[in-house]
Amino acid sequence: MLALQRLINTIEHCAYVVSKHAMENTLLIPGLEHKKACPDFTRLRDAVLRQGCSDRLPFLELFADFEIIEAVLGRPLEKLEDQVEFWYRLGYDSVPMGTGFGFGTPRAATPNTANLARRDRYWVTEDLCPIRTREDYERYEWPDPDEVSTQPFEELAACLPEGMAIILQSSGVLENVMWLMGYTAFAAALYDDPELVADMFEQVGSRIYRAIQRVIDCDRVGGVFFGEDMGFKTATMVAPEHLRKYHFPYLKKIVTLAHEHGKFFILHSCGNLSEVMDDLIDDVGIDAKHSFEDAIMPVSEFKRIYGSRIGVVGGIDVDALSRLNAEDMRDYVCRVLDQCIPGGGYVLGSGNSVANYIKLENYFIMLEEGWRYRQAVT
Repeated sequence: MLALQRLINTIEHCAYVVSKHAMENTLLIPGLEHKKACPDFTRLRDAVLRQGCSDRLPFLELFADFEIIEAVLGRPLEKLEDQVEFWYRLGYDSVPMGTGFGFGTPRAATPNTANLARRDRYWVTEDLCPIRTREDYERYEWPDPDEVSTQPFEELAACLPEGMAIILQSSGVLENVMWLMGYTAFAAALYDDPELVADMFEQVGSRIYRAIQRVIDCDRVGGVFFGEDMGFKTATMVAPEHLRKYHFPYLKKIVTLAHEHGKFFILHSCGNLSEVMDDLIDDVGIDAKHSFEDAIMPVSEFKRIYGSRIGVVGGIDVDALSRLNAEDMRDYVCRVLDQCIPGGGYVLGSGNSVANYIKLENYFIMLEEGWRYRQAVT
């Protein structure tokens, strides 16, 4: 039986290798089908780390909904190679891969109203959060990060085209603490039971750290893209002093872990972080910031203020991608590029993610204009 399994694994590995070499290398962007994909992760890395001006504008996304991937490919998403082909043939230099580690917070569901939607949309609701008290905390069965497997990363690395890398992703420490407790119980505990809050951050932070540690040195992993929503439209989710006390020490440990292993660290965080950006840059040590919303701070304004200190990723507003007509979308993208490319340190992408409710035409326009700017003199 063991010999048979080894034979199966060998055959599957050969299939990955064959697929890698057989993959079409022309772009899937309308109007640019004659162009060839030419991934080079070093350009993405240099932009994130602000190491000079590249001869090509790199692209990066936190993720794309599977309905978008299927719409671009024109077929169902069935295997790992399909995801690789999506990113490769749209001109990206990397493929995202999560650690696979989570805390299993229950979520509510509602029908998804997006044009391309084929499954429900889920969200965390206070009614289902499992930890509200010290007693809940003691009863909770914490997941074991040592069960995180390297196999998915090995399989992805085996089918990556030359020049591409894996971007390691993880949900955040603060996010998971709030998802487990619910925002109301968490906010109350900050004042009524700070010891419980400290214990929650230790349990969550140490486990996420270990999960990342398990896979960060897998072949072809080039950087960490860390999802950690900390704010809303006008401020941070909790007071800055609470972030500095409970959260930032764990975030800094994870950033340091990435740097110790030669990987860059991109922070994805929605919301207004103006009160803590200096902390994130100077103390926590992030290399780049992602997630921008024009209603909070346009990416061009962020680039003007912070672009000499950290890399800037994305910023093509999701509302624009969802609502603008084609002509206005093209003007919008060109304006952002004109403002963000000079000086280097900029990576093109959406303000958040390629959600299934954006206009596919507008997504293509963003990529098309980005491709045209790849030869821009910076």
